[in-house]
Amino acid sequence: MISKVCHLSLFSRIEQAQSFSLGPVNFPPSSPPTMAADSMEIDDSLYSRQRYVLGDNAMQQMAQSSVFLSGMGGLGVEIGGLTITFNMTFSDFVFSQQRILVEAVYPRVAELNPYVHVDVASFTLDNNTDLSFLRKYQCVILTEARLSLQKRVNEFCHSQQPPIRFIGCDAYGICVRVFCDFGEEFEVSDPTGEEPKEIFIQSVTQGNPGVVTCMDNRTHGLQTGDRVLFREVNGMVELNGTAWEVSVLSPHSFAIGDTSHLQPYAHGGFFVLVKTPRTYRFAPLQIHTAMLALDSFQEQHSRLPNTPSSLRSKQMNAELVRCLSRTARGTLPPLAAAVGGLASQEVLKALTGKFAPLQQWFYLDAIEVVRPLQSLPAEEFSPRGDRYDGLRACVGESMCLELHKLRVFMVGCGAIGCEMLKNFALLGVGLAKCSGEVCITDPDLIEKSNLNRQFLFRPHDIQKPKSTTAAFTTLQINPDIQLDAHLNKVCPATEGIYSDSFFSGLHLVVTALDNVEARRYVDSRSVSNQKALLDSGTMGTKGHTEIIVPNLTESYNSHRDPPEEEIPFCTLKSFPAVIEHTIQWARDKFESSFVHKPSIYNLFWQTHSSAEAVLQRMQARESLEGVFQVIKLLSRRPSQWEQCVVLARLKFDNPLPLVNSSSSFLGLFWQSPKRPPSPTEFDLKDSLIDSMFFFFCFFGFQDLSEETVARILCDVKIPEYQPLEKVETDETAKKPDQMKMTLSSEEEREAITQLEEAIAANKVTPERLQMNPLQFEKDDDSNGHMDFVASASALRARMYSIEAADRLKTKRIAGKIIPAIATATAAVAGLVALELIKVVGGYGFDSFKNCFFNLAIPVVVLTETAPVKRTHIRDNINFSIWDRWTIYGHEDFTLSDFINAVREKYGIEPTMVVHGVKMLYVPVMPGHSKRLKLTMHKLIKPSVERRYVDLTVSFAPETDGDEDLPGPPVRYYFIRDADGETP
Repeated sequence: MISKVCHLSLFSRIEQAQSFSLGPVNFPPSSPPTMAADSMEIDDSLYSRQRYVLGDNAMQQMAQSSVFLSGMGGLGVEIGGLTITFNMTFSDFVFSQQRILVEAVYPRVAELNPYVHVDVASFTLDNNTDLSFLRKYQCVILTEARLSLQKRVNEFCHSQQPPIRFIGCDAYGICVRVFCDFGEEFEVSDPTGEEPKEIFIQSVTQGNPGVVTCMDNRTHGLQTGDRVLFREVNGMVELNGTAWEVSVLSPHSFAIGDTSHLQPYAHGGFFVLVKTPRTYRFAPLQIHTAMLALDSFQEQHSRLPNTPSSLRSKQMNAELVRCLSRTARGTLPPLAAAVGGLASQEVLKALTGKFAPLQQWFYLDAIEVVRPLQSLPAEEFSPRGDRYDGLRACVGESMCLELHKLRVFMVGCGAIGCEMLKNFALLGVGLAKCSGEVCITDPDLIEKSNLNRQFLFRPHDIQKPKSTTAAFTTLQINPDIQLDAHLNKVCPATEGIYSDSFFSGLHLVVTALDNVEARRYVDSRSVSNQKALLDSGTMGTKGHTEIIVPNLTESYNSHRDPPEEEIPFCTLKSFPAVIEHTIQWARDKFESSFVHKPSIYNLFWQTHSSAEAVLQRMQARESLEGVFQVIKLLSRRPSQWEQCVVLARLKFDNPLPLVNSSSSFLGLFWQSPKRPPSPTEFDLKDSLIDSMFFFFCFFGFQDLSEETVARILCDVKIPEYQPLEKVETDETAKKPDQMKMTLSSEEEREAITQLEEAIAANKVTPERLQMNPLQFEKDDDSNGHMDFVASASALRARMYSIEAADRLKTKRIAGKIIPAIATATAAVAGLVALELIKVVGGYGFDSFKNCFFNLAIPVVVLTETAPVKRTHIRDNINFSIWDRWTIYGHEDFTLSDFINAVREKYGIEPTMVVHGVKMLYVPVMPGHSKRLKLTMHKLIKPSVERRYVDLTVSFAPETDGDEDLPGPPVRYYFIRDADGETP
């Protein structure tokens, strides 16, 4: 569906901040691109993650577009680097020094994407320039331009047919803004970018209105006014293929129109959300007035203000005006990065019609960064002729020095990590001359798909380590940074490297990770060592930041996301209902056939010296784990391509048991969401069968011609499979690892016979006792892995009458790919770097902000961080996650001594002591009272280098019958050092 959005032009509405109102209009759509969209091939190895965000149609539209970008300040460079996906022309703007800057930036931007043509305009853009040259561009971006020039260019763009999309961006000190005008109307094909989900139906009532209830209390995620399309409904068949507007009743039900005249609902069916037009409205922010005053000052004085009192207005917030006036000449690089990401996303919207455009002003300020600095003398903000003058004008010299001295540990050097390193370089974080340092670690190597959004890497860096390569490129941005690059994971196995001693030398920790488990571990280490942690993440156009500050906020581990919903094994095996089920089934088939079984085979023959020895033990009726499966693999292992063809042909008929649809047993068993399977006839002319079949054959052999394969197939005898009269139910279906394999004597004799025949036929040579397990690699199109999964999934979907997914969607689901785009990465890293300044300055709780944004809608939500909670034990004894009690012992220190020491030092006696998963002392456990006399060394058995352990203690409740009360971790030192301090 198309969403039509009316845009107000900058020149006609900029002075009327209080009168903005948007509504639907009905103008003809913009002219289509001159080049056919399907004539361009997308490099999936480079763009795969971005394709999942934008879609192929939008990608092709971008590739056919031309963009004009004026202004090469910090904001212009951010936008130029992030939107390098289409033909682009840079203008040098007005001043000669900016011409030099453009010429310096141009080659760096051009090398980011070899598919893109980049030009540099040689003329000056000002109020006297003939703007007719802009007609060849689809989008024009002006950064940090005078208001009069922005209005003139906007008027020209707005008047064209079709209109040229105009975006104006400004960054002045602590305030940034973005303005969008995409013409009288702008068509949006997909306002949110969210993929609609198929939700199965429990019931539909006959009535006015009819009420739809979701199966198994699934949440529908709808809003009143949405429209849904019904399919596969039995009984009330009139619903099928029709769209109905909904009125939400509960998270699990909604009302539709009058269904009283329809046939009664019987069973089955599902609905899916239909994208519908929306009307977007907005309200101006107060900062708009302040920025207009700044524009007026520039027009009047031909310069930016340089004192807190330069701007005056009774209608404006006095503090905001003072801060903006003082910092307008400066630049906060993280703020430019954040708004650059948002503005770049608007460029993509302007070119593609994908996602809802900005309505139509966006303002963001960082007043919390400069508010505590207002009392500093003016000299703090004076220029010193170095690269940090712009930053110094905003935060002062003292803050700059603190940033230079910072010692940071960043975990991860992927997309967010690269953006963070860029921000570190521009902020001067961790300079060598100030004894600062940035330590980074990432065990991964650079892949081609990384180049699309990880801008510190180039094509010649593929297969190099991310961390060392990112460090090398960062030093080219700022050679004064002290960088220490590691190739390690941060996990329990590397605690010898990233020890408490290592953490003690840090000021803060930054995570740039892509999984929850790693985040939780780094968070636990940061909390244990009382270090601030800055976390962030993205998924497509969405992003979040979380700021964790010792003794002020909760930590990452203080909240738990709901676990990922797993597909039941019985659903995968017998009852697939949606395409995700068949894709996972195909992925499991790959793992079983080409990874798990070959690995078991190799492990068995590594354990057992020879086939003859195995035969002797089997004849002696010894039990050998996995022997029957290994012998089956050995006896069927092909030695010629023809045998591969035969095995693959037999394999095709094996996976699906036929179901006798006339069986009286079935009845209504196959009600939705269960779907009855239908067999597929083998036909090599079918592209799906051809792809899966040839991959089974491909394992270790060279291709043969189709004629040869067809000849071999003529001689294959296909066993007849009898239809089933009964189907496994959810209760009877079990996972393979839950089933005990019971073999009859006849089956044992058959296995022995197969092994004897293999030995006699000389099939047990060292080469044949070794297989080469495959590792699933989704990004290598030459290995056939995705071809197999996509074909197997589509074949199974066909059997169960499920709409198949294309290869791109199959790759995303099978490979568990997280959609990613550089715009969101830049925005999230910029917002994190803003919070870093506050942490360095030791700001109070109210200054810190967490953020969630979705650039597709677009929405940016800043919230206060969650305050740390204190747990009450009794009386005046309480603790938070940041507290840690400490007990010092010695070689003869007993468990009883430990309990007494806790009572004497902290006023409460532990009733339970646990080390990791080992219970050291639980009074009700048999024999535990005897442990009180044992030394802590004997109970814990520490390694020689271990100086302390963290123990978990509990305390008796105040009221009998209540559960024991948890306490803070207690760090027990096995010995006090010579100075009486912690080791």
